[in-house]
Order: sequence, then C-alpha cells, then structure tokens
Amino acid sequence: MGFEIAAPLFPDFVSLNARWYPDKPAIITETKTASWGELDWHSSQVANGLLAAGIGRGDSVAILMQNCVEYVEVLYGVFKAGAVAVPLNLAVSEDGLANMLQDCSARAIFFTPDQHERLAGRLAPLSDPLVRVMGADYQSWREAQEDQRPDIAIGEEDPCNIIYSSGTTGVPKGIKHAYRRRVQSMYELALAHRYHYSSVSICPIGLYSNIAWASLFCALIVGGTCIVRSRFDIEDWLTSVERYGVTHTFMVPIQFQRVLDYPGFKPARVAPLEAVISGGAPLLGDLKARVAREFGCALLELYGLTEGFMSVLQPEEAEGRLSSVGKPVRGNDYVLVDDDNEIADWGGTGEICVRSVHWMVEYHNRPEATEEVKFVGPDGRVWLRTGDIGRTDTDGYLYITDRKKDMIVSGGQNIFPVDIETIMAGHPAIAEVAVIGIPHAEWGETPIACVVLREGETADPDELREWTNTRVGKRQRIARAEICTDLPRNPNGKVLKRQLRDLHN
Repeated sequence: MGFEIAAPLFPDFVSLNARWYPDKPAIITETKTASWGELDWHSSQVANGLLAAGIGRGDSVAILMQNCVEYVEVLYGVFKAGAVAVPLNLAVSEDGLANMLQDCSARAIFFTPDQHERLAGRLAPLSDPLVRVMGADYQSWREAQEDQRPDIAIGEEDPCNIIYSSGTTGVPKGIKHAYRRRVQSMYELALAHRYHYSSVSICPIGLYSNIAWASLFCALIVGGTCIVRSRFDIEDWLTSVERYGVTHTFMVPIQFQRVLDYPGFKPARVAPLEAVISGGAPLLGDLKARVAREFGCALLELYGLTEGFMSVLQPEEAEGRLSSVGKPVRGNDYVLVDDDNEIADWGGTGEICVRSVHWMVEYHNRPEATEEVKFVGPDGRVWLRTGDIGRTDTDGYLYITDRKKDMIVSGGQNIFPVDIETIMAGHPAIAEVAVIGIPHAEWGETPIACVVLREGETADPDELREWTNTRVGKRQRIARAEICTDLPRNPNGKVLKRQLRDLHN
C-alpha cells in the first residue's frame, strides 16, 4: 500500500503556515498586523459562519471591500468553506455591481461600510443573502463561530473564484478558476518572481484585482509577509519599503513612473527590493530602462491573462529585446495564428493563442463566449484566443504589437468601450457613438468618444463628457467627446475603430 496525499490548496497553506510560523506577520496594513496564527484562526471562524448559514461548496460569496486585514481573512475563510470567492471592483458603478451580484448568484456578501452605503438600497433582489459589514456587526458574528478549521472536502477542480473582466452596464464576463489551477498559477508566478521564505511583498492595488492577488498569494505560497495598503501613496510606499525591508512588488507601469518622478525618490530608498514585476499594461522601453537603472534590482515584465497564461521577460534576457514580454513561464505555451487560422512560424505575426496549466474553467454563465475563445490547432490541441496581436523574433521571444479586440488598458485596468457606448447611447441627442483609446502620458491609454448627433440636435462636447462621466465607473471616464458628421464603416456597416484611432494618434 502506497502513500497518498492530496495536493495542497490555499486553505492548506494558511493552516501549515500557522502551524509552523504562528507568530510570523502574514498581513500588515496601515492600522493592523495579523500573524499567520491569527489569520488561520479568524479565517476558520469566517468559514464556520458561512457553513452554519448553509453556504459552502460551490456557493458564491461576494467581497466588496476596501483593502484591510479583514478582506484577507474573509477571502481565506471563503476558501476554507470550499466556496467561490467573487471579488468586486470598487470602481464599478452601482448598476454594474448589482448585475454582477445577480450573475454570480451571491449567497453572501461582505462589505466595508463605505461600499455598503452604495448598495444598501439594491440588495433586495439578491435573495436575501448573508450580509456582513466590517465593524461591530462583522466582529460579533465572526467571534460567535467555532475557530477550528472545518473538516470538509474540497475538490481540486471545484470552482475557486469568479473574477469579472470589466463593465458597469450589462453583465461582463466572469472568469471562473478551479482551486488546483489557481494554486498552480501562483506556484509559477512565485518561481518567476523569485519569491522565498523571507520575502516581504507590498500590494498597493485593490484586492479585487488579479494583480493584487499575485502579491497576496505568492507570499502565501512561501510563508512570507504581504504589506497591504488601502491606496497607492508614493511616500507611504517608499517608507514601507524602507521600514519593512520589502523585497518584492507587482505594480502597473504608471505606478513605477510615479515613484520615479516623485521628488522624494532616491535609489537608496528602494535598496531592499530584490525583484519587481510590471504588468497590466505595456512597460515602454524608456520607462523599463529607467526602472531597471534606478531600482537596481531584478526587473521582470509580465504579459498575462486572467483567463490563464503568463510570459515573463527575465532581466538576464532583456539586453537587445527591451520591448519584448519574454517567453512563457513553466507550464505555459503560445502560438501566433494568422488571418487564415494558420500557425505562423517564429518571426511571424498573428493573434496570440495560449495554453496554460492554470487555464480558467469557463466564462461563468457564458458557454457561447467560452467556445468563441477556443482555437483548435491542426493537431487537435485546443488553444485560447487572447485577442492580442503579437510577433516573435527568431528565438521565440514575444512582442505585443496591437489588440485585435477593442479593449482599452488605462493604468493597468481593462476598459471595454461597449460599456461606455451603451451608456452614451442613452443620451437623447446622440445617434451613434464609438469609444476608442488614445495614448496618454500617465495612464498609457485613455478613452475618448466620437459622437454623431441626431438630426436637428445640438450638444456641447464638454457637457457630453460630464454627462457620461457621472454615469460610468471611475476608471471608465472619457477624456473628451468629439462630435463627428459620421463614423467610418466597412461594407457590412461595422465601425472601423482602427481608422478612428489612426486619426487621433
């Protein structure tokens, strides 16, 4: 008879870290520090509270919270209950949040008080979920629960989380991951990012973000410490790096730029850093060289999808290919597919299609969308279409050249023009609207709206901008509205957004 053991999942890492390093800091915020022992104890209470309410394996639990220690204990508690964590983007509009809560069939929701106020009048349609607001209500509920980890079976292919892609109107795609695949993604990232037992990471990004989860879970995998900040304040970030000896961080390009442009920045202040990753948007060559020079540590650029794929340009490979996003991390692969659905040779160009050991399970409630992103190669293998256009050099290093989709990436956040267009189409003076992204010095890209007015109508562009920006999410606000006589279209009537971008770039 041989020995059998299940592969460790997120709850196992929390419990094992607590067993062997109970007093080691796990999470540090501006106001509180939680050790691994405390985090294990409190997350077990959350799990037992959920299970007592009949919420467990396969049930969705939404989290709409500012960054805090409680966010992490709720997240790990959801995992210990075998439930499905649904982190919600705080920048999304109230309508968008309500739509996501209904789409995921949330059985419970955890709020910070400011977010509860936003949705207090919209909870009735949600089948009366278990609602907990951080503060006395949450504290008394949690402390009334058992503090032993619940003894429940969690399947490796059980759903672990649903992360929504973007959107304030309609229902954006919910990207569903399984427990084992999610853990595998963090193994690979932790290896690529050079994490170790003594690692101290800092997370200045909202914990609803896939980028933030990278910092949080890489620290979990190695039993390190994660410093979580409620907002990105440059002086606080620099002070934290100095004070806590931060070794790792994952930020979007605009954050690196702001640190370097800050009057109080000195290379000595970031001396503890061992390795940093930039992702979420292209790290342009000049900024990449500046970060590498001024930070003086290993700089990695990551190209990845929440759906599951990562490539990384390691610093040892960067010379002569500074604009590349490198090669796939372990367990990942990619090909380029041309317009004829043929796989291009190295040195060619095409849509990036990927395979990954940590693929998503599906788009939640979207079987058609799940099928649409599949590409079947000549050997029968299935790949995932990214919608991004890339090229390779003859050594297989990947370069991102364009986006087949219309997605705009602003400050590391994905913006889908159709969400803004849907809102603007409701203006009584607007007949047609097309939203595109244009270059922006700080954010990488910013959305603008090209508008055709209804016959006989007049409108002021500034008023259209303000009208729109009061109705969309914070990240989706347009920089300007431009009134056009018509929009360029192909013979089938489709708006040619590339032509619009060419006019404005």
